[in-house]
Amino acid sequence: MRRQDLADAVDAELMERLLPTTAVDAVRGWLAGAGARYAAGAGVHAVEYVPAHWSGIVPWPDQLSERSHTNYTAISRAQVAAVAREAVKGGKWPEALVASYVWGQGRTGYGPHRLKEILAEPNVSDVLAKAGATLQEGGAVAAYRVMYAAVRGLGPAFFTKLLYFLDLAMDTPAAPRALILDQRVARVVRTHATRVGLEMGLTSASDVAAWTWSDGGWTPHRYGIYLHWITAAAGQLAFSGIGWPGSSPDLLELALFDGVWDPAP
Repeated sequence: MRRQDLADAVDAELMERLLPTTAVDAVRGWLAGAGARYAAGAGVHAVEYVPAHWSGIVPWPDQLSERSHTNYTAISRAQVAAVAREAVKGGKWPEALVASYVWGQGRTGYGPHRLKEILAEPNVSDVLAKAGATLQEGGAVAAYRVMYAAVRGLGPAFFTKLLYFLDLAMDTPAAPRALILDQRVARVVRTHATRVGLEMGLTSASDVAAWTWSDGGWTPHRYGIYLHWITAAAGQLAFSGIGWPGSSPDLLELALFDGVWDPAP
């Protein structure tokens, strides 16, 4: 059987099984402890950054802290979404990228240099505008396809953050919503897919999962699989009786990023 056929079979089984009891129990414990702060959703999830480190970035959204500040400043998902909302209204797409990138990098020191290079790419504004329009008209996977390998230096781990915040800011198609996919989340899903494949009797489960859920460069098809799986899994949690806030697939993304559940076989 071709590798793609094997991947398709595992993907189908992932959609059938969604989250095992161990995952639901892990999330239940998280919601009763460290995750209790997210009882109303992921909007309060914040990271810290030093505004002064981003002094060379243009444009700089007015809603972000003044870059004369040299101390750590917190910025939440809700605040980035607010920046994205204003950027969409004014057609200032690079400002939405800046806010999402600052949030995504947090304390990482090399972020400002990389963002400056991305913003200097001649096609960046046009690509961002096209992605925003496509997100609103065609949905998350179509917008991902626009961004995929389109701007040098801007990979999926960061442009999915932009799409996520734009989705929160815009009246986009209802489902699946744009969500963040990065290396840490992909590795959790990879381990889960490996386990599912082994339980299917697939001896090459590890190799297939490593191919489909690699550390980066995910295809638009793979992003679509991810969105459908995590959206359905969040729906499962909403009906599980553990106090999950609505469907909230972005909260599940956050939980996976934080390592709440280890699906290792």
